[in-house]
Amino acid sequence: MIHAIVTGHSRGLGQALAADLLARGARVLGLSRGGHAGLAAAHPDHLQQVALDLSDTAALSAWLGGPMLARWVAGARTVLLLNNAGLVSPIGPPGRQGACAIADAVSLNVTTPLMLTDALVATLAALAAHATHPAPAVDCRVVHLSSGAARNAYPGWSVYCATKAALDMHALAVAQDAVPGLRVASVAPGVIDTGMQADIRAAQEADFPQRSRFEALHREGQLAEPTDVARRLLDHLLSPAFGTPTTPDLRNL
Repeated sequence: MIHAIVTGHSRGLGQALAADLLARGARVLGLSRGGHAGLAAAHPDHLQQVALDLSDTAALSAWLGGPMLARWVAGARTVLLLNNAGLVSPIGPPGRQGACAIADAVSLNVTTPLMLTDALVATLAALAAHATHPAPAVDCRVVHLSSGAARNAYPGWSVYCATKAALDMHALAVAQDAVPGLRVASVAPGVIDTGMQADIRAAQEADFPQRSRFEALHREGQLAEPTDVARRLLDHLLSPAFGTPTTPDLRNL
């Protein structure tokens, strides 16, 4: 049985990932500020939801200190962590970003994925150490949802570019740690038709000079559907090739 943790599962790509995993028979733990009633109704036995503001690292730390994570992964042969939740804001150059908005973006985009990754690996190690009977090693796979902005600088996106680049570097360094049973990758999924794209198109051009490019992608129907991206991402995540390369672009796999 696959046990998966999906952050930001209540909408957008996160919702599509959770739905696809559930359709594949996986058990899904969704972490987000709000739940998804439709998924819960359709999969009452395989979906568990936790209401959590993932930009609040103190709240996340308190949750990680409780028993739920260990209970969730206990007995699984494959455990997936999909660090999907993220913020594109604040959009604009320094001087127009705001300290609180920067802190929220760094917390959600960087601190939370790193905290969850560390806690998951530690939890699996503790469960293995206290097992009464030897069992096969758990196949643990962590995917960060990166972006082309991690690898190309955009005016107005200094915070977003920096936080996504941090995920890429985290994955590259963790891959070199060679933790037994752990595979990790930071995957750029392409430009997807989600609420984040709507936020980008709503930005002031003075804050984001490339707004017209993203407006054209939307107008010309060049945004990928979340369900298609979710299917391709999960096919890769569950394949023997996952983790090589460590920072791929999904469109090139």
